[in-house]
Amino acid sequence: MKIFRKIRFQLLGHNKTRTYVLYAVGEIVLVVIGILIALQIDNWNQVRKDDNALKDYLVKIKSHTLEDLRKLEEITQGRTQIADYCKKARISILDKTEDENLMLFMASGYAFADYYFKPNTGGYEALKNSEYFGKINNTPLDSLLANYHSLVEVIAENEKSYNDYMVNQEAYLSTQFDLSLILASAFVSPDSLKIRATPQAEYDEAFKQYTGSIPYRNVISLAAFQFDSMIYQYNQLAAVGQSIINEIDVLITNN
Repeated sequence: MKIFRKIRFQLLGHNKTRTYVLYAVGEIVLVVIGILIALQIDNWNQVRKDDNALKDYLVKIKSHTLEDLRKLEEITQGRTQIADYCKKARISILDKTEDENLMLFMASGYAFADYYFKPNTGGYEALKNSEYFGKINNTPLDSLLANYHSLVEVIAENEKSYNDYMVNQEAYLSTQFDLSLILASAFVSPDSLKIRATPQAEYDEAFKQYTGSIPYRNVISLAAFQFDSMIYQYNQLAAVGQSIINEIDVLITNN
Protein backbone atom coordinates (compact mmCIF):
# COMPACT_ATOMS: atom_id res chain seq x y z
CA MET A 1 0.00 0.00 0.00
CA LYS A 2 2.92 2.35 0.66
CA ILE A 3 4.17 1.73 -2.86
CA PHE A 4 0.70 2.45 -4.34
CA ARG A 5 0.44 5.64 -2.24
CA LYS A 6 3.84 6.84 -3.43
CA ILE A 7 2.89 6.24 -7.08
CA ARG A 8 -0.36 8.21 -6.60
CA PHE A 9 1.52 11.18 -5.10
CA GLN A 10 4.01 11.14 -7.95
CA LEU A 11 1.23 11.16 -10.55
CA LEU A 12 -0.60 14.01 -8.81
CA GLY A 13 2.65 15.96 -8.45
CA HIS A 14 3.23 15.79 -12.19
CA ASN A 15 -0.39 16.80 -12.95
CA LYS A 16 -1.02 13.52 -14.72
CA THR A 17 -4.69 13.44 -13.78
CA ARG A 18 -5.79 11.10 -16.59
CA THR A 19 -3.05 8.63 -15.78
CA TYR A 20 -3.95 8.89 -12.08
CA VAL A 21 -7.60 8.10 -12.77
CA LEU A 22 -6.63 5.06 -14.82
CA TYR A 23 -4.26 3.96 -12.13
CA ALA A 24 -6.94 4.43 -9.45
CA VAL A 25 -9.38 2.34 -11.48
CA GLY A 26 -6.76 -0.35 -11.87
CA GLU A 27 -6.09 -0.27 -8.15
CA ILE A 28 -9.81 -0.71 -7.43
CA VAL A 29 -9.96 -3.62 -9.86
CA LEU A 30 -7.00 -5.25 -8.11
CA VAL A 31 -8.70 -4.79 -4.72
CA VAL A 32 -11.95 -6.31 -6.06
CA ILE A 33 -10.05 -9.22 -7.57
CA GLY A 34 -8.28 -9.74 -4.25
CA ILE A 35 -11.60 -9.75 -2.40
CA LEU A 36 -13.09 -12.22 -4.89
CA ILE A 37 -10.05 -14.48 -4.57
CA ALA A 38 -10.33 -14.32 -0.77
CA LEU A 39 -14.04 -15.14 -0.95
CA GLN A 40 -13.37 -18.04 -3.31
CA ILE A 41 -10.68 -19.42 -1.02
CA ASP A 42 -13.09 -19.09 1.91
CA ASN A 43 -15.76 -20.91 -0.11
CA TRP A 44 -13.32 -23.68 -0.99
CA ASN A 45 -12.38 -24.05 2.67
CA GLN A 46 -16.05 -24.16 3.70
CA VAL A 47 -16.86 -26.73 1.00
CA ARG A 48 -13.93 -28.85 2.18
CA LYS A 49 -15.13 -28.61 5.79
CA ASP A 50 -18.68 -29.53 4.73
CA ASP A 51 -17.41 -32.47 2.66
CA ASN A 52 -15.35 -33.73 5.60
CA ALA A 53 -18.34 -33.38 7.95
CA LEU A 54 -20.57 -35.26 5.48
CA LYS A 55 -17.88 -37.91 5.10
CA ASP A 56 -17.89 -38.46 8.88
CA TYR A 57 -21.66 -39.03 8.79
CA LEU A 58 -21.33 -41.42 5.84
CA VAL A 59 -18.57 -43.40 7.56
CA LYS A 60 -20.85 -43.78 10.59
CA ILE A 61 -23.76 -44.90 8.42
CA LYS A 62 -21.51 -47.43 6.69
CA SER A 63 -20.34 -48.79 10.04
CA HIS A 64 -23.91 -49.14 11.30
CA THR A 65 -25.02 -50.78 8.04
CA LEU A 66 -22.21 -53.33 8.30
CA GLU A 67 -23.39 -54.03 11.84
CA ASP A 68 -26.94 -54.49 10.51
CA LEU A 69 -25.72 -56.94 7.86
CA ARG A 70 -24.11 -59.10 10.53
CA LYS A 71 -27.35 -59.10 12.53
CA LEU A 72 -29.34 -59.93 9.40
CA GLU A 73 -27.08 -62.88 8.64
CA GLU A 74 -27.53 -64.27 12.14
CA ILE A 75 -31.30 -63.86 12.26
CA THR A 76 -31.66 -65.23 8.70
CA GLN A 77 -29.72 -68.35 9.62
CA GLY A 78 -31.77 -68.79 12.80
CA ARG A 79 -35.15 -68.38 11.13
CA THR A 80 -34.09 -70.60 8.20
CA GLN A 81 -33.20 -73.43 10.56
CA ILE A 82 -36.40 -73.05 12.58
CA ALA A 83 -38.50 -72.89 9.42
CA ASP A 84 -36.90 -76.14 8.25
CA TYR A 85 -37.80 -77.85 11.56
CA CYS A 86 -41.36 -76.52 11.40
CA LYS A 87 -41.89 -77.64 7.80
CA LYS A 88 -40.76 -81.15 8.68
CA ALA A 89 -42.92 -81.14 11.80
CA ARG A 90 -45.92 -80.04 9.77
CA ILE A 91 -45.37 -82.91 7.33
CA SER A 92 -45.14 -85.25 10.31
CA ILE A 93 -48.48 -83.92 11.56
CA LEU A 94 -50.10 -84.57 8.19
CA ASP A 95 -48.56 -88.04 8.04
CA LYS A 96 -49.56 -88.72 11.66
CA THR A 97 -46.01 -89.72 12.60
CA GLU A 98 -45.63 -87.30 15.53
CA ASP A 99 -44.84 -90.08 18.01
CA GLU A 100 -41.87 -91.09 15.88
CA ASN A 101 -40.48 -87.55 15.69
CA LEU A 102 -40.56 -86.15 19.23
CA MET A 103 -37.08 -84.62 18.84
CA LEU A 104 -38.26 -82.81 15.71
CA PHE A 105 -41.20 -81.33 17.60
CA MET A 106 -38.87 -80.36 20.40
CA ALA A 107 -36.66 -78.47 17.92
CA SER A 108 -39.74 -76.87 16.38
CA GLY A 109 -40.43 -75.29 19.75
CA TYR A 110 -37.89 -72.60 18.82
CA ALA A 111 -40.71 -71.14 16.74
CA PHE A 112 -41.81 -69.64 20.06
CA ALA A 113 -38.63 -67.57 20.29
CA ASP A 114 -39.39 -63.89 19.69
CA TYR A 115 -36.63 -62.82 17.31
CA TYR A 116 -36.46 -59.15 16.35
CA PHE A 117 -34.17 -57.43 13.88
CA LYS A 118 -33.02 -54.21 15.52
CA PRO A 119 -31.09 -51.99 13.09
CA ASN A 120 -28.69 -49.29 14.24
CA THR A 121 -30.22 -46.11 12.81
CA GLY A 122 -28.05 -43.69 14.80
CA GLY A 123 -25.88 -42.57 11.89
CA TYR A 124 -28.80 -42.08 9.50
CA GLU A 125 -30.88 -40.16 12.05
CA ALA A 126 -27.90 -37.95 12.90
CA LEU A 127 -27.40 -37.09 9.21
CA LYS A 128 -31.13 -36.40 8.73
CA ASN A 129 -31.06 -33.94 11.62
CA SER A 130 -27.90 -32.20 10.42
CA GLU A 131 -27.37 -29.33 7.98
CA TYR A 132 -25.55 -31.70 5.63
CA PHE A 133 -28.48 -33.94 4.74
CA GLY A 134 -29.33 -31.71 1.79
CA LYS A 135 -25.98 -32.57 0.20
CA ILE A 136 -27.28 -36.06 -0.66
CA ASN A 137 -30.77 -35.01 -1.78
CA ASN A 138 -31.87 -36.62 -5.05
CA THR A 139 -28.76 -38.81 -5.18
CA PRO A 140 -28.60 -42.61 -5.52
CA LEU A 141 -27.55 -42.80 -1.86
CA ASP A 142 -30.61 -40.80 -0.80
CA SER A 143 -32.87 -43.25 -2.66
CA LEU A 144 -31.07 -46.30 -1.24
CA LEU A 145 -31.30 -45.02 2.35
CA ALA A 146 -35.02 -44.26 1.96
CA ASN A 147 -35.62 -47.75 0.52
CA TYR A 148 -33.55 -49.36 3.28
CA HIS A 149 -35.45 -47.75 6.14
CA SER A 150 -38.78 -48.36 4.43
CA LEU A 151 -37.95 -52.09 4.35
CA VAL A 152 -36.89 -51.91 8.01
CA GLU A 153 -40.39 -50.68 8.90
CA VAL A 154 -42.07 -53.45 6.88
CA ILE A 155 -39.90 -56.09 8.57
CA ALA A 156 -40.66 -54.66 12.01
CA GLU A 157 -44.41 -54.84 11.33
CA ASN A 158 -44.23 -58.46 10.13
CA GLU A 159 -42.06 -59.53 13.06
CA LYS A 160 -44.41 -57.84 15.53
CA SER A 161 -47.44 -59.51 13.94
CA TYR A 162 -45.87 -62.97 14.23
CA ASN A 163 -44.35 -62.45 17.67
CA ASP A 164 -47.59 -61.05 19.12
CA TYR A 165 -49.51 -64.07 17.84
CA MET A 166 -46.88 -66.44 19.19
CA VAL A 167 -46.84 -64.78 22.63
CA ASN A 168 -50.64 -65.02 22.86
CA GLN A 169 -50.58 -68.71 21.96
CA GLU A 170 -47.77 -69.34 24.42
CA ALA A 171 -49.68 -67.53 27.17
CA TYR A 172 -52.72 -69.70 26.52
CA LEU A 173 -50.65 -72.88 26.55
CA SER A 174 -49.14 -71.91 29.91
CA THR A 175 -52.64 -71.98 31.42
CA GLN A 176 -53.43 -75.42 30.01
CA PHE A 177 -50.26 -77.39 30.75
CA ASP A 178 -47.82 -77.97 33.57
CA LEU A 179 -44.79 -76.33 32.02
CA SER A 180 -42.44 -77.73 34.64
CA LEU A 181 -42.89 -81.17 33.04
CA ILE A 182 -42.67 -79.78 29.50
CA LEU A 183 -39.47 -77.83 30.15
CA ALA A 184 -37.90 -80.74 31.99
CA SER A 185 -38.68 -83.04 29.08
CA ALA A 186 -37.17 -80.56 26.63
CA PHE A 187 -34.07 -79.35 28.46
CA VAL A 188 -33.11 -81.79 31.23
CA SER A 189 -30.91 -84.73 30.28
CA PRO A 190 -32.47 -88.21 30.38
CA ASP A 191 -29.95 -89.31 33.04
CA SER A 192 -31.05 -86.51 35.34
CA LEU A 193 -34.71 -87.33 34.78
CA LYS A 194 -34.13 -90.97 35.72
CA ILE A 195 -33.24 -90.08 39.29
CA ARG A 196 -36.44 -88.05 39.79
CA ALA A 197 -39.61 -89.42 41.37
CA THR A 198 -41.63 -88.59 38.27
CA PRO A 199 -41.38 -91.47 35.78
CA GLN A 200 -40.09 -90.81 32.26
CA ALA A 201 -43.41 -91.90 30.82
CA GLU A 202 -45.12 -88.98 32.55
CA TYR A 203 -42.69 -86.48 31.04
CA ASP A 204 -43.16 -88.01 27.60
CA GLU A 205 -46.94 -88.00 27.86
CA ALA A 206 -47.00 -84.35 28.97
CA PHE A 207 -44.74 -83.39 26.09
CA LYS A 208 -46.89 -85.29 23.55
CA GLN A 209 -50.03 -83.57 24.77
CA TYR A 210 -48.32 -80.17 24.70
CA THR A 211 -46.91 -80.53 21.16
CA GLY A 212 -50.17 -82.11 20.00
CA SER A 213 -52.28 -79.15 21.11
CA ILE A 214 -53.85 -76.89 18.49
CA PRO A 215 -52.10 -73.65 19.66
CA TYR A 216 -48.69 -75.33 19.49
CA ARG A 217 -49.35 -76.72 16.02
CA ASN A 218 -50.74 -73.38 14.84
CA VAL A 219 -47.49 -71.64 15.76
CA ILE A 220 -45.46 -74.34 13.98
CA SER A 221 -47.60 -74.08 10.86
CA LEU A 222 -47.43 -70.28 10.81
CA ALA A 223 -43.65 -70.32 11.24
CA ALA A 224 -43.30 -72.85 8.42
CA PHE A 225 -44.93 -70.39 6.01
CA GLN A 226 -44.30 -66.91 7.37
CA PHE A 227 -40.59 -67.37 8.04
CA ASP A 228 -39.98 -67.76 4.31
CA SER A 229 -41.50 -64.32 3.77
CA MET A 230 -39.40 -62.84 6.57
CA ILE A 231 -36.22 -64.43 5.22
CA TYR A 232 -36.96 -63.01 1.77
CA GLN A 233 -37.32 -59.54 3.29
CA TYR A 234 -34.10 -59.96 5.27
CA ASN A 235 -32.29 -60.83 2.04
CA GLN A 236 -33.83 -57.82 0.30
CA LEU A 237 -32.68 -55.54 3.10
CA ALA A 238 -29.19 -57.07 3.06
CA ALA A 239 -28.90 -56.40 -0.69
CA VAL A 240 -29.95 -52.76 -0.28
CA GLY A 241 -27.58 -52.42 2.67
CA GLN A 242 -24.67 -53.70 0.59
CA SER A 243 -25.58 -51.20 -2.15
CA ILE A 244 -25.50 -48.41 0.46
CA ILE A 245 -22.03 -49.48 1.55
CA ASN A 246 -20.82 -49.57 -2.05
CA GLU A 247 -22.28 -46.13 -2.80
CA ILE A 248 -20.71 -44.63 0.33
CA ASP A 249 -17.33 -46.10 -0.66
CA VAL A 250 -17.63 -44.38 -4.06
CA LEU A 251 -18.58 -41.03 -2.52
CA ILE A 252 -15.79 -41.16 0.07
CA THR A 253 -13.22 -42.10 -2.58
CA ASN A 254 -14.31 -39.34 -4.98
CA ASN A 255 -14.24 -36.73 -2.24
